[in-house]
Amino acid sequence: MSASLRDPSLTVPAKPPRGDRGGNLGLARNLGLVVALVILCIVGVVTAGDRFASSDNVLTILRLAAVIGVVSIGMTFVITGGGIDLSVGAIVALSSVWATTTGTQAMADNIGWIAMVFSAVLVGTACGAINGVLIAYGRVVPFIATLAMLASARGLAEIIADRKTQIIRNQGFLDFFDAEPLGIPVIVIIFAVVTVAGWFLLNRTTFGRRTFAVGGNPEAARLAGIKVQRHTVYLYALLGLACGIAAVMLMSRTTTGSSTHGTGYELDAIAAVVIGGTLLSGGRGTIVGTLFGVLIFTTLTNVFTLNNLSTSAQAVAKGVIIVIAVLLQQRIANRKT
Repeated sequence: MSASLRDPSLTVPAKPPRGDRGGNLGLARNLGLVVALVILCIVGVVTAGDRFASSDNVLTILRLAAVIGVVSIGMTFVITGGGIDLSVGAIVALSSVWATTTGTQAMADNIGWIAMVFSAVLVGTACGAINGVLIAYGRVVPFIATLAMLASARGLAEIIADRKTQIIRNQGFLDFFDAEPLGIPVIVIIFAVVTVAGWFLLNRTTFGRRTFAVGGNPEAARLAGIKVQRHTVYLYALLGLACGIAAVMLMSRTTTGSSTHGTGYELDAIAAVVIGGTLLSGGRGTIVGTLFGVLIFTTLTNVFTLNNLSTSAQAVAKGVIIVIAVLLQQRIANRKT
């Protein structure tokens, strides 16, 4: 008799245990995030007036939220699966630099701008897969493995770019991402598609159920028949894929590739995921919560910028919010034990 049959606790849950299906707890948490976002918007209107409430500013917030939002969706999977990734910003930089090298742009001129997009996504996914292999099969602690990738990817990006900003010349690429179907920027549409796809993958598929199981109890997941190591590689490769997509979006917004792209993304993405209600210890994650976490942080940054408050003050405010979110998580966890 297998261990999973001897002990009912060692079975993979049929549905996500504490994700977007979190019942009253999840509804209350998301309601709290909505209230926080509304309060921030009210503060923005009171302090900045029409500068905040204008349609142009709303689109600016959405454009800023789109890039870090895609990274945060990928980070939600890794943290739900019990991991962490500090290298996302460096992977975004390396992907953007690789896609804007002279050789890649020449290839794009010959066979189409999709070549640039494909190369960025491929580099991002490869970096994520390397992280996953080091962690799953090399048994390197996620913090160390991704810290090493952070240094390596950022350094490689500087070598390739020779510390220079690379300008995108491919007109087809620029024209496509400059478009605004129905008045909505293309990168915002991409963010919406990635969010919906991430929600479906985490909450409606076997892959999502396995992610919750691996993050909640890796040994139980292994005894239940899940190939934990292989699934861990998949999770980090998925985050790398998200970084590659984010690199393309950032390239379209800045029309450049640079080794400085993505600086600080690791902190912003982890913060958005934690604010959204995903447990840092793994086993519980929510795409909807991450979406609100991204919007809250982006709106907060926008309000601070409109009121000419320093980036240092923004960092302090983000730090306070993160601490409050973690304390609330601990309180909720203590109630359930």
